[in-house]
Amino acid sequence: MARTVAQVLVDGLEQLNVRHVFGVVGDALNPLTDAIRRADDMEWIGCRHEEAAAFAASAQSQLSGALGVCMGTVGPGSVHLLNGLYDAAKSHTPVLAIAGQVPLAEVGSDYFQEVDNDLLFRDVAVFRATVTSPDQLPALLEIAVRNAIAKRGVAVLSVPGDVGDKEVTDDRRPQFSLARHGTRPDEPALDEAAALLDDAEKITLLVGQGARSAREDVLLLADRLAAPMVITLKAKEGFEDENPFQVGQTGLIGNPAAAGAMDDADALLLLGTDFPYRDWYPEGKKVVQVDTAAEHIGRRVPAHVGLVGDVGPTVRALLDRLTARGDRDHLDKARRRFQDWQERQRRLAAPDHDRGLLGSVRSKLDNRDHLIRPEALAAAVDEAAADDAVFTSDTGMATVWLSRFVEMRGSRRLLGSYNLGSMANAMPQALGAQLLDTGRQVVAFCGDGGLSMLLGDLITIRTYNLPVKLIVFDNQRLGMVKLEQEQAGLPEFGTELTNPDFAAVASAMGINGIRVTKPGDLKDAVRRAFATEGPVLLDVLTNPDEISLPPKPTVSQGWGFAIAKVKELLRSQGEDD
Repeated sequence: MARTVAQVLVDGLEQLNVRHVFGVVGDALNPLTDAIRRADDMEWIGCRHEEAAAFAASAQSQLSGALGVCMGTVGPGSVHLLNGLYDAAKSHTPVLAIAGQVPLAEVGSDYFQEVDNDLLFRDVAVFRATVTSPDQLPALLEIAVRNAIAKRGVAVLSVPGDVGDKEVTDDRRPQFSLARHGTRPDEPALDEAAALLDDAEKITLLVGQGARSAREDVLLLADRLAAPMVITLKAKEGFEDENPFQVGQTGLIGNPAAAGAMDDADALLLLGTDFPYRDWYPEGKKVVQVDTAAEHIGRRVPAHVGLVGDVGPTVRALLDRLTARGDRDHLDKARRRFQDWQERQRRLAAPDHDRGLLGSVRSKLDNRDHLIRPEALAAAVDEAAADDAVFTSDTGMATVWLSRFVEMRGSRRLLGSYNLGSMANAMPQALGAQLLDTGRQVVAFCGDGGLSMLLGDLITIRTYNLPVKLIVFDNQRLGMVKLEQEQAGLPEFGTELTNPDFAAVASAMGINGIRVTKPGDLKDAVRRAFATEGPVLLDVLTNPDEISLPPKPTVSQGWGFAIAKVKELLRSQGEDD
């Protein structure tokens, strides 16, 4: 007996070792979910919101390098996938979304729940198609998968409600024929880059996620050039631990040592990064950029030499051409500044920071309620978490505190919405990550605003008894927006959140909930959270007035902040502005 469209799709995904499919069941998906129900090595993960399903599938793809899969049924179900799919697309990770569609005879008739999926997914997908005939399979599945993997993006297959249970005529095993090929720049370009670097007195590396697989080669290059290494947020994983050259991050959440290393250099060497913030590239530098995508060369900062190729082969080719440096003053200066900054950060996380004369004055100004310092929370979690933990972080201040106080040591992994910048990503990404390996520790740094957006999928964590540790930075604010407003001289407006007791909410859902309101209780509560089996939500009331200074604060930012604080004080005394 020939297989159905649904069975061919599910069997093909099993062939690719897809173990989990995330989504919400519904009419057009019924033949597919029934095929998953009967599958031997695949599990349906029923989420409470399709956005969470897409985030979870993307997280699995980013961690494994393999295809992630999610599904949304007709109309609203497919629409709900979009934000998570955009995050996958911006993270350059392969995800297949299977979207339901109205019956074929009703397409174009403005039928109940009908949405034009081709139009809906046009911007987010590298490939999209609708299965209008069983004769299109398995070829259409093969094309969709190849596109998603080769282009590292989102592919969408729409399946009308009356097509999934039809029999396929060409009932053969799919041939995905997946191949990975490495690239290396041509010899003249390598010679030109080496000449530019040899001619520069001081060189700084800016290293991104695209260089992670070439860690040892990049360390050899930094040593050869005596170059400090500025790392992007996504390159914390892979380059932060046991690296005598790294000086942390630049950008708004970076540090003065990294910004100084960029400013002091004569030449910048960009390796596997598309760091987007133009204001943080110093002017007047010679730039060599290495990237696998030719279209990325020079789009953030003008590049004098572009090397299109994988970082590993390219760096090895450069090492054969470059002269070793004897003068290490540039590197040593950057490292000293970085270590001094790290020590100042450690003092911020100390339990007694708000005590003493200066601390007491400061506490009266911006921590009248003696709330918990977010720096102390992040540092306590870093100390308690395993060296192979997977961390996820919500966009905003939760990511700031993770970037500064959590070290990606050992085999730790890191996920976030670091290109799209979505809220509400940390918890569903942790859900997907935990399903990949239920024995591995997964820690989500959740903002209170982000967590409450997709709060319903806490139930999904409980349903599958996933031992995720959810750390909630409960400052009752949209903290990053508050900081942006104040830096612009605007009083805080629209950022205050009326939050429930998140620990009590978690407990009502069957998850261990722990609430911390006093600084003295913090470390014990963190230790208890990590010692407790199963899922835990740690709700910590943190100080909303803690700020993170950028590496190079400007006079206008400081003046704007002062003006904002005066306006907030006047408003608190009953005035309108």
